[in-house]
Amino acid sequence: MDTGQWTFAAEFSTVDLLLRSNAETRGIDAFALTIIKVERQLRRLFTFLVYQQPAFTRKDVPALRRALARNRKIFVEGFVRGFDAIYHEPLSVVVGAEYDYLHKRLDEARAYRNKVFHGQLTDRSLSRRDLVEMVQDLRHWSELVAENSLRAVGYDGFGRNSFRKSGIPDLPRKLRVSLSTVEEYEAFLRQYVQRA
Repeated sequence: MDTGQWTFAAEFSTVDLLLRSNAETRGIDAFALTIIKVERQLRRLFTFLVYQQPAFTRKDVPALRRALARNRKIFVEGFVRGFDAIYHEPLSVVVGAEYDYLHKRLDEARAYRNKVFHGQLTDRSLSRRDLVEMVQDLRHWSELVAENSLRAVGYDGFGRNSFRKSGIPDLPRKLRVSLSTVEEYEAFLRQYVQRA
């Protein structure tokens, strides 16, 4: 069984290698990789919660994956909205007191990422130090999400298989939404997760 601490450390080991390197681009490289890891963690945490629906079993996994992959209007902020719509406590409560500051940093990082990934200049010349500070904040966000979601729902968002049952017997009762079919899941994605 994955433990949050082990999977978190393993997930960020490549970021650590970049930051310890002498590569001239280590700041932007670590930043880009960290963004990918944070966004993937939120997606996995969301799909894990969806799979806690009692109606879903292993046979539904391919269809659940396809439903998410086919929807081209889903971005990372939607996974946070989806978490908030499914779980009885919003992610802000699960993460705790630092949520507002760190979520703002995540939004800021995503704006920079969009520019960087499209070869554009940001309105701010980010130094290596700025990028490393952002990496540290995003890493802290990710660690808080991992530790607190592991405690709350039994999964940290890093374990390779998010389509597994929690093992926490009362978790399905803590879900605010009941989904019985893939079609209901697709409607949920349209209503809560995708961008308008």
